[in-house]
Amino acid sequence: MLEEEEEERIAALELDCRAAAGSPRESGDVGGGGWASQVLEPVRWVRMLCRELGATFVAGVVLVYGLSQGFAGSFFRVASDYYWKDVQRVQPATVQFLSIFFFIPWVLKPLWGIMTDVFPVRGYRRRPYFLFAGVLGTASAAIVAMVNGLPMTSAILSFVGISTAVAIADVTIDACIAKNGIDKPALVPDMQSICAFSSSLGALIGYATSGMFVHHLGPQGALGVMALPPAMLVFLGLFIYELKMNQHNVKEKVLNKVHMAVKGMAQTMKYPVVWKPSLYMFLSLALSISTHEGQFYWYTNKEPPNPGFSQEFVGMVHAIGAVASMVGVLVYHKYLKDYPFRSILFYAQLLYGVSGLLDLTFVLRWNLLLGVPDAVFVTLEECCSRVVGRVRLMPMMVLSTKLCPPGAEGTFFALLMCIDSVGMLAAKAGGAAVLRALRVTRTDFGRLWLAVLVRNLLRLSTLAAITLVPTADQTDLLLPRDLLVGSPPAGANDHEERLQLAKLTDHVDDDA
Repeated sequence: MLEEEEEERIAALELDCRAAAGSPRESGDVGGGGWASQVLEPVRWVRMLCRELGATFVAGVVLVYGLSQGFAGSFFRVASDYYWKDVQRVQPATVQFLSIFFFIPWVLKPLWGIMTDVFPVRGYRRRPYFLFAGVLGTASAAIVAMVNGLPMTSAILSFVGISTAVAIADVTIDACIAKNGIDKPALVPDMQSICAFSSSLGALIGYATSGMFVHHLGPQGALGVMALPPAMLVFLGLFIYELKMNQHNVKEKVLNKVHMAVKGMAQTMKYPVVWKPSLYMFLSLALSISTHEGQFYWYTNKEPPNPGFSQEFVGMVHAIGAVASMVGVLVYHKYLKDYPFRSILFYAQLLYGVSGLLDLTFVLRWNLLLGVPDAVFVTLEECCSRVVGRVRLMPMMVLSTKLCPPGAEGTFFALLMCIDSVGMLAAKAGGAAVLRALRVTRTDFGRLWLAVLVRNLLRLSTLAAITLVPTADQTDLLLPRDLLVGSPPAGANDHEERLQLAKLTDHVDDDA
């Protein structure tokens, strides 16, 4: 009986989602639809999310994913590349290695998750961490922008501070997303869609303006813009809606809650339905080694026959890529969110490996033999890689959300994102090792094509592990029953933390 009631509730939610999102199947019955219905479709979709999840939650997603990650992340990517190349004047392999340090805060996401779950500040578990992230990010960006002749060590620490601020804000909003994902599993793909769309829109604005700021203010001055997004996190921490927890005996329960959180993570990770997809996501990211810095130094080098792209053009190409990333979000949201995890991740990874051949064609200058100018070809390559990359990433985010046990959403989602960050860290370290082994420097790019080829082959090798991914649909509950009906961690507030857990049939992969 409980299973039937929950299935009916989810079916009703899905119907509401389709109606609010302007599903083609529904629009035909409403009579007409037409262009006006299509124009208003995003508005109805956002209104539905605000009604179901809360307006301040949706605003928080837009601020964190759109401004802090999307805009700041894209702006930082272009400005920091020029900062290390033109201000600090280091080799590409060295920059690739230094980027590992910027990923350390993301590897520490379980720590931030534990803090947000079990260390409330004056009764609040989310708002204080938004405030702290905002202050830290603003101060770190101001130091880089205002101090001339900043030593490399101080610059690295400041960049780590910026990255830490983004990571803390990310894990805090992800905890909110994971909790809502437990309450309303049918809305998980929609939540990931608004996250990805906000990120892509912010990235579009960041990339479109980054080249202009770098050109007119210089790389160091342009990094001063990075102080604005974290400043907005301060306002988010002041205004986002959150129920205040009961503070009695909090100090006595902290250690027990930490122990329970760590123990819960360890127990959850023992389930094959959890560790298998986690392993696949790690391999998918770790084997996709990064050769970005080598390619950046090459296509911004002014000496022939290198492309010698300008700062404005580099930012504009990335901006066009951000538009393509938004197209990838729309493609996923409209056509791919109902496909099983294994099917969509297999074809997305296959396309990801094949699309990397465009980089190889560009580095080898074969595009000129085909009569395609550098500017046109690199724009097409960026669009293709962004669409495929977004379609590949979004099912992984949905899958990660589905693996979070009730009551410790922030902690466990942070653990999964930590695993992903370790994979990306390994990819950057692997890329740095390949660039150094092939002796790709600031001026010598003779073997850059070989580094790109190795990267593409490693991307395709991930397909051998696709059986680790469950065959369940993206709206299914993946966790076994005993995890879903477990009690919340000790000390959790009954009104805020005790979830109405869905008792559906277990969707455990047959290969588990």
